[in-house]
Amino acid sequence: MTSTRTVELEGHIIDSGMMQQAMGIVMDLGGDFDIEEFDVGRQKHNTSYCRMTVSADDDDIQEILHELNQIGANLTSTADAHVERAPADQVVPVGFYSTTNHPTDVRYDGEWIPVEDIEMDCAIVVEETDDGARAYTKVLNSIDEDDLVVTDDTGIRVKPPERPRDASGPFGFMQGGISSERPSESLIGDIADALKETKKEGGNVLVVAGPALIHSGGGDALARLIREGYVDMISAGNGFATHDIERGLYGTSLGMDMETMEHPRKGHKHHIYTISEVIRAGGIEEAVEEGLITEGIMYECVKNDASYVLAGSIRDDGPLPDTITDAIEAQNAIREQAHQADMVLMLSTLLHSVAVGNCLSSTTKTVCVDINPATVTQLLDRGSSQAIGMVTDIGTFVPTLAEKVLDEPDE
Repeated sequence: MTSTRTVELEGHIIDSGMMQQAMGIVMDLGGDFDIEEFDVGRQKHNTSYCRMTVSADDDDIQEILHELNQIGANLTSTADAHVERAPADQVVPVGFYSTTNHPTDVRYDGEWIPVEDIEMDCAIVVEETDDGARAYTKVLNSIDEDDLVVTDDTGIRVKPPERPRDASGPFGFMQGGISSERPSESLIGDIADALKETKKEGGNVLVVAGPALIHSGGGDALARLIREGYVDMISAGNGFATHDIERGLYGTSLGMDMETMEHPRKGHKHHIYTISEVIRAGGIEEAVEEGLITEGIMYECVKNDASYVLAGSIRDDGPLPDTITDAIEAQNAIREQAHQADMVLMLSTLLHSVAVGNCLSSTTKTVCVDINPATVTQLLDRGSSQAIGMVTDIGTFVPTLAEKVLDEPDE
């Protein structure tokens, strides 16, 4: 049998490509569509509206509706969301709704409820409180028995953020995807302006950084941004912190002298000596307090109450006492930072960028900088569609950014 449903699309649905995507989804999955109403915004600031009926075999209609929901084409039905109790800890009901990272509302008991802490690939749990119902995301390993979990796509409204048509609005300056040929100086200036605006509005800035930032000589500039209050949180790995501290203790990063670019005798052992000394002190904060660590990024984090999460991996030396070696615990710590962030700078770290990107809402300003364009491409492919990329040397980017934020007067 054939089923028919009606969906609505609203916003800048033409220039954003949403209209084309919706039609493509229906046709690719074996359905048909009919445009019932189409109002086109005729000015740049005007939005457009489309009401579309979708028809398909009963076996295909749910898949089509789900894919349409993911891009923001929502059912016109005002029915409440379907909910079921979780049968056991870490077990969701069959057919549970898997979230996007876009702002999402759930209709429950006749009311639309915004979903808190939205991120991709989670379940939505509804909880009844004295002040009314609330909805929030949970990763699967956090599901408790009897949690009220949302299933299928009924009563769910997804609202993808839209790129502005012109160069105005948040990150309008970065439209056009990933390129190494656009003028770096002006782009870094725009990122600096966005960073200053975020802090002016009381927002939190998270930096996701890899060891290449230290090796390339960008450590001092990032430390300065932390000291001056422009970076609130650091998300990194054991290697990043180790080489930052190694530089302060020995003047080397991964055994290479940061001034002469030479490899001193026994330099290859400096990183393990560094880890040993921090372990002896009891941790990074203790090493700062006793005067072992006197400079660098981790020093400024401790001195300026900038939180840091060091997530471990199977290849870590040591590791440092502050490194979280339990993968689930590390995920939860990263998730907590991500939910607090209003702007994220991802600096030369592919795996960490993807991990943090998975926890971010699509409304979070996200800039990914790497010498390898594949890093940004993979981040986008994993669903972090809000990320904008800049292909350049991180050792040039961070000092230039710090200069524009701290040394150039506001216009």
